[in-house]
Amino acid sequence: MADKGLTTEALDAMDNAQLSKELEKAKAELFNLRFAQAVGNLEDHGRMKIVRRDIARIYTIARERELGYRTAPSTEE
Repeated sequence: MADKGLTTEALDAMDNAQLSKELEKAKAELFNLRFAQAVGNLEDHGRMKIVRRDIARIYTIARERELGYRTAPSTEE
């Protein structure tokens, strides 16, 4: 089965620093995929769509936290 990308539940479990790291990783992957497409050796065209949606999910969760609709996971146990 193909990789479906990051789930909302997985992103909700991350704190803001982890979310930021995941965003940077996704942006770097998208850059590499675009470069591979331009060169002509991109094998999985659907992966670009998945990564773009992951980036959108991360931005959405970050914005919802900023507005107070979601809360970052607390470190208290």
